[in-house]
Amino acid sequence: MNEEVRLVGNGEHEEDMWQYSLRPKFFNEYVGQEEAKGNLNVYIQAAKQRGEALDHVLLYGPPGLGKTTLAGIIANELGVNFRITSGPAIEKSGDLAAILTNLDDHDVLFIDEIHRLSRSVEEVLYSAMEDYAIDIIIGKGPSARTVR
Repeated sequence: MNEEVRLVGNGEHEEDMWQYSLRPKFFNEYVGQEEAKGNLNVYIQAAKQRGEALDHVLLYGPPGLGKTTLAGIIANELGVNFRITSGPAIEKSGDLAAILTNLDDHDVLFIDEIHRLSRSVEEVLYSAMEDYAIDIIIGKGPSARTVR
């Protein structure tokens, strides 16, 4: 498995992709943040022992601290795919639904700039994170119905 997929392009060109090969792939290659690495490693090992997906993790801080790198390491340590997208690129709740329904079991989804999601998309994400399901409205007006 261990596949990294960028779900929504961010305008990077092929010649810019070299930077990803320089990033550490596992905790033993990641320098610094010893306490955070230790805590995350406990969460990861517990999830692996239970045979379950890792609980939701929020990585926050200013640009350049290694949030994307750390998310990739989490996926590699779990042995699952790493999916990347960007908050501003998810314009409609249908965009998010498409991304979520194409994830494999236990995949890591990293949403960069998540604070820039629209309110309607946030609501769908909350439901997906809390209930592990999304509600989709089909149709308009009195004939509209909801499918979970």
